[in-house]
Amino acid sequence: MLDYALLEALAAVVREGSFERAARTLHVTASAVSQRVRLLEERLGQVLVVRGQPCSATAAGRLLCRHAEQVALLEGALRAELPALQSDAGWATLPVAVNADSLATWFVGAAAAFAQAEPRVLLDLGVDDQDHTAERLHAGEVLAAVSADEQPAPGCRRVPLGRLRYVATASPAYVARHFADGVDAATLARAPALVFDRKDRLQQRWAQRAAGQAVEMPRHWLPSSQGFVDATLAGLGWGMNPEPLVRALLAAGTLVELVPGSALDVPLAWQHTRIALPALQRLTDCVVEAARGTLEP
Repeated sequence: MLDYALLEALAAVVREGSFERAARTLHVTASAVSQRVRLLEERLGQVLVVRGQPCSATAAGRLLCRHAEQVALLEGALRAELPALQSDAGWATLPVAVNADSLATWFVGAAAAFAQAEPRVLLDLGVDDQDHTAERLHAGEVLAAVSADEQPAPGCRRVPLGRLRYVATASPAYVARHFADGVDAATLARAPALVFDRKDRLQQRWAQRAAGQAVEMPRHWLPSSQGFVDATLAGLGWGMNPEPLVRALLAAGTLVELVPGSALDVPLAWQHTRIALPALQRLTDCVVEAARGTLEP
């Protein structure tokens, strides 16, 4: 039989990243949190937390943290049905993985709508590339994710959301400097591109399609959606910007498309565990509604 006070301590340490911060959220001492986690490890005969800065969960620890979060969400739903339990109400946390561009364009609206509907549930949003968020579902780190994967993760349901449109953009001065002779493999190989991080393949995909062949480009690394837009405006490089973020700039002519009409659409889906959690279903409804207002069908 699992001791949920011990599980709560484990989940808090992993969520907060340290025993001290976990102690503050649980209103106990750091020593008490350490003792609870150590006792749980002794009972199970394996390490559950990698002590470090920050602390992280082992594979077994992640499974237990996911279970603890699910229990907290189920208890929250029970309190909604039994008002007498409200005096014992605490906070539940729902871990979610989302790509940075969705967070910058439409996901915050979904999160805000969910927070109004579920005031006792907190969101723990982890940012990752849309091609990799489903890996966090598979690892048990999150209960739901915005993902570009075409197949649902094991034990998960996949809900199509629509397509996030990206346009290859640059400032007019940058285009005049680097693409006066047009956009082809030779000019792309000399023009610095903006790339979000080592997982970001959008610029390379677009360049290969535009040039008809693979292109090795010089790169500036810039892990920020708004920073991408600002750097494009400043002439640091060209990049694939989400169309909703640059629509007004394109209309004003402060940014231009490298090749007009060459947008790249990335289909997105919402994947979530099949476990029946009312709060998770409510978040799903909010996500679908918010995506409908921004993404291409």
